[in-house]
Amino acid sequence: MTPASRRDFIPDRIWHAEPGEPLTPLDRADRPGLWERVAASDEAVVTQVSVDPHGMVWPTSSSSAPYLMREMLDALGPVAGRSVLEIGTGTGYNAALMAEAGADVTTVEIDPDLASAASAALERAGFADRVRVLVADGEAGAPDHAPFDRVIATAAAHTVPYAWVAQTREGGRIVVPFTGAECPGALLVLDVADGIAAGGAVGDAFFMPLRAQKQPQAVLQAERAPGALESLRVTVDPSGQTVHIQPCG
Repeated sequence: MTPASRRDFIPDRIWHAEPGEPLTPLDRADRPGLWERVAASDEAVVTQVSVDPHGMVWPTSSSSAPYLMREMLDALGPVAGRSVLEIGTGTGYNAALMAEAGADVTTVEIDPDLASAASAALERAGFADRVRVLVADGEAGAPDHAPFDRVIATAAAHTVPYAWVAQTREGGRIVVPFTGAECPGALLVLDVADGIAAGGAVGDAFFMPLRAQKQPQAVLQAERAPGALESLRVTVDPSGQTVHIQPCG
């Protein structure tokens, strides 16, 4: 089998914007050269949008930038022979990469249309027997298929659901983009022990949010306090989530 290619998971219609311009539809059949360049880039590709009452176009789903996908998978650690829960299927490409690395992948997508398209792409690429696609709210995880060795979210959260922790095996790991006001845009890595997930940030990760966890732009675009990324500490237990910035020194 040939290695998974992001190009094979990107739909024929995407949305693209030149610098300083709004997002506009880009159809593969109409502008194949530009479509190919966008699909082959190391940047995020917008695959779904919504239009607000003022006519503004907002992205609601995308294929993540490949460099960031690599960073998140590195943070997740080795997945060969492990069960992985992915929150946010998107195009299905990230799930394919994990399956290709030897993981048993369960991926949850809240949008039925995205889930259907991802399932079709995974089947075309030969991953249908290694990736289980569920249509559900990812905040609840996938209890019928738990426990998992790893959990990775491709949608951002300001509050890590305890369901993810409860469905992770002892010694497992959770990787999720964090949008809490304490340190928005952080790539959070939590290790699970005794039913508690704890950890900190290992880098930057700006993602669209879980659909029930949207944050005001004022929070998302706020300047972080000096050293916040390096000193962020998050703990998630049955009573809830605790976030603090650990003093340096």
